Amino acid sequence: MLKDVKFLLPHIQLSGLECGHEDHAEVTLLFLHGWLDNAGSFSQIMQELAPVATEERWHLLAVDLAGHGFSQHRNTDNFYPFHDYIADLHLLLAQLDTKKLILVGHSLGALIASCYSAAFPDKVHGLIQIEGLGPLSESADNSAERLRKGILSRQRLLAKPIRRYESQHNACLHRMQANQLTATQLKSLIDRGTVERDGYWYWRYDPKLRCDSLYRMTEQQSLAYLQAITCQNLLILGETGFPQLASAAARKAALSHHEEVTVPGGHHCHIESYAQVSRIIVSFVDKIRQNRD
Repeated sequence: MLKDVKFLLPHIQLSGLECGHEDHAEVTLLFLHGWLDNAGSFSQIMQELAPVATEERWHLLAVDLAGHGFSQHRNTDNFYPFHDYIADLHLLLAQLDTKKLILVGHSLGALIASCYSAAFPDKVHGLIQIEGLGPLSESADNSAERLRKGILSRQRLLAKPIRRYESQHNACLHRMQANQLTATQLKSLIDRGTVERDGYWYWRYDPKLRCDSLYRMTEQQSLAYLQAITCQNLLILGETGFPQLASAAARKAALSHHEEVTVPGGHHCHIESYAQVSRIIVSFVDKIRQNRD
């Protein structure tokens, strides 16, 4: 039911999973995954939404961000600055024929989707952030220390061998421990995120993704992005997800047309509670269609 797709941007090829087709679609839901995840993070939600998508003429598309999943890695001298993801998204959308675009982002994907919605409010009809709420920020006082640590992390990467596993199962065990998820819950993500070479298993993602950022916005800048979002927006949090998101009162107040729901699960609640999150997405899309039709 889900099929693999590829998009050739001027500077990189992105891959993803698709259900339905953009031709004559009433709504396009574009899913953006989290850091070191891939489009498989949304496969269960997409399968759950497939019958509705067929009946209501929705186009479902989950993209592997650059350096993740089956998408190409950036050039060797590029260390994935955050804003480049937003530029990639803009180039991708230029290739799609979207009537009503709804961005659904988890974690890093939520950060990207929120910033894009702020920069291009005319292109986004709805925004769903899952365990993410605007771009990351920190005090300007930490700027020099962040720069120092970021540069040193790049230096360490160049001297560090790429981690390998004796089996795909061992790679899965690593993620199970890191994300507190089961092998069944992680299957789509693992299948899309690992590769076998010379008898060993490796993660497909670009190791440079693990380097620290050289720069982070201030909270004032982050709030300015949230204030610039004009579309209907929904925040989905896990009951045991990142606690700072539940208590981010100033960020929530910066958003207009804002709703919030909490579902069972942790930071990957969209995987743990995919059926409930799918129903929430359907209700959100229906509300947007009623408001905008």
